[in-house]
Amino acid sequence: MVRALWLGRRRYEPVHVVQQALLEARREQRIDDVVLLLEHEPVITLGRGAKREHLLAAESELTARGIDLAITGRGGDVTYHGPGQLVCYPILDLRPDRCDVRRYVRALAETMILIAREYGVEAGCVEGLIGVWADAEAPGQWAGAAWAQRMVKIGAIGVRLSRWVTMHGFALNLSTDLSHYDFIVPCGIRDHGVGSIASLTGAAPSVAQAAGTSAPLLARALGLPVGHAVDCSRLADLGELVSRSSG
Repeated sequence: MVRALWLGRRRYEPVHVVQQALLEARREQRIDDVVLLLEHEPVITLGRGAKREHLLAAESELTARGIDLAITGRGGDVTYHGPGQLVCYPILDLRPDRCDVRRYVRALAETMILIAREYGVEAGCVEGLIGVWADAEAPGQWAGAAWAQRMVKIGAIGVRLSRWVTMHGFALNLSTDLSHYDFIVPCGIRDHGVGSIASLTGAAPSVAQAAGTSAPLLARALGLPVGHAVDCSRLADLGELVSRSSG
């Protein structure tokens, strides 16, 4: 059984540190598979493929607006995390029979598609563009990029694998402040905008609500049993998550 933990709202760096600790513990088989569900305080993250020209504001301006800047080891370019966005970080050992990066990334995308559907948005993947997309002109329908009138990205994916153990994951915009995307070229994509469940439908669940109902959707997409999310939002020391994730 994959343990799901709800962390509430957290700054990026402490969660990044605990992800690394969990990854090492999973590689050493000291813990079982675990999934972290949370929302971040405002932060712009730079992945391994990030181009500095895709960061459109100086760090001093970001700081003045309460937005952190973090360099991270995930794949991908520049992205934004903030309140109103469901973030999912699976720490999974894909060995022995799931050692397929593309299959894993597709599963993360499928999870976001299933969650979006729960709240009235049909979404899908687009060839050559990582993440999950919807049609802003017809959010209740998705027949593919060729039929979309105005594509917007509602979900981002960035992963890192170490000896087939995963970290990082996906971020799905529920009621995110989309104006913060003005400080970046999201994932290096200039031709399409960014959307959220709220911007497409006028309403969205809280991140806690979406996290609380995500377990069966994660299980379906990943093909793994995922337990109901345990509330760890009041946990002061995230280092305790390593012991809480053990068998």
